[in-house]
Amino acid sequence: MEVSSHIQLFIIVIISTSIFILFSCTKYPPQNLDCTTNTPPRCTTNTHRKTTLKYNSIYNTDVHNSNHHLMATPLHPLDPLTVSEINKIRSILLAYEPFRSSISISTLSLDEPEKDQVLAWKPGDPLPPRRAFITSFLHGQTHLLTVDVGLGRVIGHNVSVGSGYPMLTINDFETALQVVYSDLEFNKSILARGVHFNDLTCVPPSSGWFGLDEEGKRIIKVQCFSSQDTPNFYMRPIEGLVVTVDVDKKKIIKITDNGRGIPIPKAINTDYRYTTNSPFPDMTAQVNPNPMSLEQPKGPSFTVENGHIVKWANWVFHIKHDIRAGMIISQAMIRAENGEYRSVMYKGFASELFVPYMDPDESWYFKSYMDAGEFGLGATAMSLLKLNDCPRYAHYMDGVFAGVDGKPFILPNMICIFERYAGDIGWRHSEIPILGFDIKESRPKVTLVARMAASVGNYDYIFDWEFQTDGLIRVKVGLSGMLMVKGTPYENIHDISNTGDMTGTLVSENVIGVVHDHFISFHLDMDIDGANNSFAEVNLVKEETLGQSPRKSFLKAKRKVAKTEDDARIKLKLYDPSEFHVFNPSRRSRLGNPTGYKIVPSGTAASLLDHDDPPQIRAAFTNNQIWVTPQNKSEVWAGGLLVSQSKGVDTLGVWSSRNRDIENKDIVLWYTLGFHHIPCQEDFPVMPTVSSSFELKPVNFFDRNPILGAKPTFRKDLPICSAASSY
Repeated sequence: MEVSSHIQLFIIVIISTSIFILFSCTKYPPQNLDCTTNTPPRCTTNTHRKTTLKYNSIYNTDVHNSNHHLMATPLHPLDPLTVSEINKIRSILLAYEPFRSSISISTLSLDEPEKDQVLAWKPGDPLPPRRAFITSFLHGQTHLLTVDVGLGRVIGHNVSVGSGYPMLTINDFETALQVVYSDLEFNKSILARGVHFNDLTCVPPSSGWFGLDEEGKRIIKVQCFSSQDTPNFYMRPIEGLVVTVDVDKKKIIKITDNGRGIPIPKAINTDYRYTTNSPFPDMTAQVNPNPMSLEQPKGPSFTVENGHIVKWANWVFHIKHDIRAGMIISQAMIRAENGEYRSVMYKGFASELFVPYMDPDESWYFKSYMDAGEFGLGATAMSLLKLNDCPRYAHYMDGVFAGVDGKPFILPNMICIFERYAGDIGWRHSEIPILGFDIKESRPKVTLVARMAASVGNYDYIFDWEFQTDGLIRVKVGLSGMLMVKGTPYENIHDISNTGDMTGTLVSENVIGVVHDHFISFHLDMDIDGANNSFAEVNLVKEETLGQSPRKSFLKAKRKVAKTEDDARIKLKLYDPSEFHVFNPSRRSRLGNPTGYKIVPSGTAASLLDHDDPPQIRAAFTNNQIWVTPQNKSEVWAGGLLVSQSKGVDTLGVWSSRNRDIENKDIVLWYTLGFHHIPCQEDFPVMPTVSSSFELKPVNFFDRNPILGAKPTFRKDLPICSAASSY
C-alpha cells in the first residue's frame, strides 16, 4: 500500500513540477528611486515604516506576456525558433511517419543557415529559409530530421546506426523511476535501510558507456537519497544502492545493493534555504554586509533590439538561448576608431561538459557525466533570481523550447544582461610630482555581462560572457550547488585507519565529498576581420648573451604559424610559456602587424585519466586545452552529436586526427576550461561559488589603446539617492 501511495505521490510531484516550469510567472514590481545630483550624500532608513524606492526603468523586465511570444517573428537569420514556428513544426511532424502515432522530441532547435548566407544577409533582406533540426528516439531508433518551416515539410530524415543516443528526456527519467519504484526487491532494500517511502528521493543520472553488455539498450542508473527533515537530499545518500534500468524495455537489468552497513547521514545542518530563522543562526552575523546596488538614473547604456541584438558602447552582438548549449553569442563586432564595425567572433558557446568522479566502486565508477549532450544546458537552465543572480536593473530574456511532445513552453528570465562596475580600473597613470608633472589620470572600468545558470542535478553552472570597451571578451564559469557525496561509516578522520584509501574528503559526519573534475569545452568560431584566419603559437624562448652583456640570459618571442590541426593541439605548460593568436593574415594594422586576438587562459586543469579509460575516450576533447579545426557545420559538439552512451567515435579528438589544413582558412578555436575539485568542509552543505575564466584579447587589432578617449567620472555626474518613505 505504501509503495502504491509513493508512486502516486511521485506522479503528482512530476506533474506539479511540469506545470510550474511551463506556466509559473512571478511578478516583481520595479521599485522606485528618488535621485538628485549635486547634493550632499544622504541615506535614511526607518525600521517602523515601509520604504519605497522611486525609479522609472526604461526596461519593463518583469512582464512575461504569452501574447508577446505568440506574436513573435524571427527578424535575424540566427534568431531561435518562435512559439508559432514550433507549433507549425509539431503539426508537420504529426502528419509525417513515424510520428503520426506519437511524438517524442529529444531536441528541437534552429537549423542555422550556412555561414555565408548569414554573413551576406543585411537588415531588410528576406530571411534565409527557416529550418529546424530535430533529434528523436522513437520505436527503438534514433531519428535525425530537418524540417523546412516555410515549405511545411520534412526535407531530411536519417536514422542513426552508430553509437550514442539523443539527449535524455523527462519521459525517460519518469519511466526509469516508475520502473524502480514498482520493483519489489528495490522496495525491500529501502525498508531494510529504514527509509520511509514518503522520504525517498531518487535521481536518474546517465550511465556512460562501459562495454558490450550495455550494447543495444538505453540504460539509466538510478540512485536514491533520504529527504527526511531536509530539502537537501543530496547530503543523505543511500550508499551502495544503484538500480540499472533498461528504459525502452521498462525493466530492471541489475540492482547493486552493497552498502547496507553504511548509515544514512543525518539531516542536521543540511538545510541551506533562507528563512526567518536562519538554519545557521551562529553564522549570520559574520556574512551579512549592508545591501548595495548599482543605480542607473539615466537608464542602462545598452539596448536590446529585435529581441536578440545587443548594442552597448562599441560592441554589437547577437544572443540567443539553445536547448543544448544554453546561451550562444554570435556575430560579435566592435566599432573601430573610424566608426567601422569589425568582426571578432562569428559564434561562441559552451559545447560540452565532462564531469568524471574518481571512485572505482561499483556504485560510482559510471559517474562520468557529459552534461550538455546528455542533459542540455538549456534544458536544465532555471529562471534567474532577481537581485541575487543578477543586479537590480538587469534586462531579462526568456527561453522558448519544445517539450517532449513537441509543444512550445517558455522559461522566464533564462538570460540576464547587465552593466557591471565593481570599482575596477580601465586604465590609469599618475606622475610623481618631484619630476615637475602634476598628472593623475584614471578611468573606471564598466563592462557588459550576459549570464545564464544551469542546474544540472546537484551542480549549478553559471556562465558569463563579459564584454569590455577595450575589445576584451572574458568568458567565466562559476560552479556552485551540491557536492555529489558518498556515505561512509566514519564520523571523524581519526576513526579511519588508512585515509589514503579514501576517494575524497570527510566533509561532515558520515559524508565523503568524492574527488572529481569539471571540464567545459568552448566552441569559438573566431572571425578576425573576416572568416579566413590563421593560428600562431608565440613562444617565449630563453637565449644566452654569450658575454655580450652583463646579463646572462634574456627572452625572445618566436612565432610559429600552424599549418595543420596537428600543429595547433596545445597542452599548457607553466615552464614553456606561450601566447596563442588567431589572426587575419590579409588584414594589417597601421604598422604592418596582422590584426588578431589571443586566447589568455586563467586557472585551468588537465585531465589525468588514461586515454584508453572509457570515460576519457568519450571526452577526448579534454586531451588538450587548445584545438583548432576547419569550420564545419557538422562539427559543433565536442563530445559528438549523440552523446548518451556514446563510444567516443564522433568527438573533437576524432575530427582533429584528420590533420586538415588550417592556415588562412575559416577556422574554429576550441578551448577547454578545467577544474580539479578536492572537496573540503566549506563545500558542505552547499558550495560557495568557485570560478575560473579565459579571455579573448586584442593583439594588434587596434592601432592604439581603444579606450584612450574614455571620459573620467566626476562627482557631479553621479546622483545622490535617498529613500522615499511611505506608510
